Amino acid sequence: MSLIELAVRDLALIERVRLTLAPGLTVITGETGAGKSLLIDALALVLGGRADSGLVRQGAERGRVEAVFERASEPLICVRELSTTGRSTARIDDETVTAGRLSELVAPLVEIHGQHEQQRLLSGAWQRELLDAFGGLGEARATVAQAVAALRENDAALRNLVTDAGELQRQIALHEHEADDIDAAGIRVGEVDELRAALASAGSAERISRLVEMVREELVREGTGARDSLARAHREGSELARLDARYTVIAERIAGLAAEAEDTAMELRRLAAQADHDPQTVTAMEERLGRLYALGRRYGAGGDGEAALIAHGARARAQAEELRGQEVQREARTAARTRLEEEANAAALTLSEGRAASAQTLSAAVTEQLRDLGFTGANFSVAVTRVSLGASGADAVLFLFAPNPGEPSLPLARIASGGELSRVSLAIKAVLAAVDTTPTLVFDEVDAGIGGRSADPVGRCMWRLARQHQVICVTHLPQIAAYADDHLRIRKVERAGRTVTEVDALSEAERVEELAAMLVGTAGDAEALAAASRLRRRALDSTAPATTEHDVPAGPSERDAGPAERQADRRGEPAEV
Repeated sequence: MSLIELAVRDLALIERVRLTLAPGLTVITGETGAGKSLLIDALALVLGGRADSGLVRQGAERGRVEAVFERASEPLICVRELSTTGRSTARIDDETVTAGRLSELVAPLVEIHGQHEQQRLLSGAWQRELLDAFGGLGEARATVAQAVAALRENDAALRNLVTDAGELQRQIALHEHEADDIDAAGIRVGEVDELRAALASAGSAERISRLVEMVREELVREGTGARDSLARAHREGSELARLDARYTVIAERIAGLAAEAEDTAMELRRLAAQADHDPQTVTAMEERLGRLYALGRRYGAGGDGEAALIAHGARARAQAEELRGQEVQREARTAARTRLEEEANAAALTLSEGRAASAQTLSAAVTEQLRDLGFTGANFSVAVTRVSLGASGADAVLFLFAPNPGEPSLPLARIASGGELSRVSLAIKAVLAAVDTTPTLVFDEVDAGIGGRSADPVGRCMWRLARQHQVICVTHLPQIAAYADDHLRIRKVERAGRTVTEVDALSEAERVEELAAMLVGTAGDAEALAAASRLRRRALDSTAPATTEHDVPAGPSERDAGPAERQADRRGEPAEV
């Protein structure tokens, strides 16, 4: 899924640019400040990079970047828009997505290398990632990560168990005592309220007894009590009903009152007989209530009463049982730890062996690649040392480099020359190209610090890298630009009083002119044109089959012949603006 089109609108100096990109090596050149790196920034934006409202062209409301990627069924179209307010929107095939989702789906298609990427190369963790990628050790590394995760999970569970046997027994005894204490009390829900009511009644026993007797007297007193009075009233009412049927209901109601009076008197007698105000009984009730109160305070039942106490007892019993099971759990976890540690160490050893073997192969391959890049006596090596076991294994990886024979190999972080670091970075990328699945590689002035003599092998290396990936390179060196399959020139022009950036897709003749300008700083110099023509021809000759002949214009007089046909190794159409 290579990048086939990039369109930028209203971004910094760019008013409107649309590039059609082909496979192979595409170089972007132009004067300083013309906006070469701005195209890379635009690409990073549409890949889900951080949005900066300051990029929006002055006078415009929003900037827009569109990237089109080749796909088997139909092109994949990604759009990122950025407003002056800082708000950004992203779309994939007309579906709105978050910037994070855009990055997740599209960023793996393009890898941008710049000064930041070179700095990342100095990280030991990143060097380990590269070694694992080169050796195809992803599965072995995942096995280590899984084994270490299982070991750590088991260790965490062990830490949560009570490890001291004496402390374990003490906690079991404590929970059992609480459960037994509550169980022995035989608590019933509602018992406290019953005891309170009974004790309140006992405290008023004498007055209650007197009042009960007075009420009964009024109900059943012989002759004048309510019962006898109602009986007489019932007899007279019955007589009245016989004389006039309208009074039948009255007679029946009086009969009901008489029966109610009799029942009430009997209930009073029953309640009075049940009341036990014996001092010993009262004392027993007081002691029982005191015990329930004490249990509530001891175990924090608070205002929840008997139900909370019963629940606390059940919980204490369950905790005691759980602690009894911890001994079995601890033994199982301890045995599991031995097994898990052995598995993790075995997986780490397999990974370490793979890294050691890959380190030797990578060292030799990068050293050979460095020779092609002009480091005839340089040595690159990969040191793998043992460290404590972690999710990434038990190895530290360090890339070492000695630029000249007889010099000690030092970590890449101690390389003083930026040009040396650039070429080492390129050599590593070239070696890893076979295992790198990223379709498009972008190099943003990765040639910084590289001189003319070193530039030619860098260009040749870029061209070889472009046989396996689509490569886009921003460069200021003509020796690198000469190897391009496609050449784009960035320039600033004034239009309606505003400076804008334009991009030209160069013909073969225009390439020679651009190479000449890059050599001497100005266009039209005859000697520079001749040198540029030789530079271009040498690049084509060094990358083409032996039988291929190239027709490279030597100067402006040959421009009328039109754009030269693509060489045998070029595919697609030239960039289109």
